[in-house]
Amino acid sequence: MVYDCYLAICCPLTHSTHMSREAQVALVGICYTISLINALTHTVAVSVLEFCGPNVVNHFYCDLPPLFQLSCSSIHLNGQLMFVGATFMGVIPMILISVFYANVAAEVLRICSAEGRKKAFSTCSSHLTVDCIFYGTDYFSYMRLGSVSASDKGKGTGILNTILSPMLNPVIYSLRNPDVQGTLNRVLMGKTSLA
Repeated sequence: MVYDCYLAICCPLTHSTHMSREAQVALVGICYTISLINALTHTVAVSVLEFCGPNVVNHFYCDLPPLFQLSCSSIHLNGQLMFVGATFMGVIPMILISVFYANVAAEVLRICSAEGRKKAFSTCSSHLTVDCIFYGTDYFSYMRLGSVSASDKGKGTGILNTILSPMLNPVIYSLRNPDVQGTLNRVLMGKTSLA
C-alpha cells in the first residue's frame, strides 16, 4: 500500500506502468513466500523442543513466547529465530515504509494548494496510522527476547494486536469517506437527525 501511495503521489504519470497486474502479483507472491518461510521455520524449530511440564499456555492464544515458557529444553535457537524473523518481517518493512512516506511527505509539501496537500495527506494518513498500531504492538510482542517470561505484558499486547487493531481498521479507513465524516460531525455536534 505504501508503494502504491508513493507511486500515486510522487510518480503519477508512471503509476499504472509500475503498478501493473504483474507487479501486483509479484508483490503479493513475495509477501506470501516470506510469510510461509517464516511460519515453516518457527514450526520446525518448535517441533524439536521438549515439553515435560504443565501443558497450559498462559495466554489467550497459542503464541511463540508463551509456548517457550512451557519448554524444558533450551529455547536459545528459537529466541534467535524469533528475533531474526521479527527483524526481517517487522523492522525492515517499517524502515521501507518510513523511507517511502518521507518521500511522499516531501513531495506533498511541494504542492502549492492547501486542498491538494490535504487530499494527499488524507490518502496516506490512514494507512500510516494502521501501520503504526500494527507494527508497534508487534514490536512489543516479539522484540523483547530478554523478557519472555513477562506473559501478562504479552497478553496485553496480544489483545492490542488481535482485537484493537482489526477493530480500528474499518473505523480508520472509513473516516476518509465524506459521508462518514458528515455523519460523524452531525452526531458530535449534537444534531441527531440523519435526514
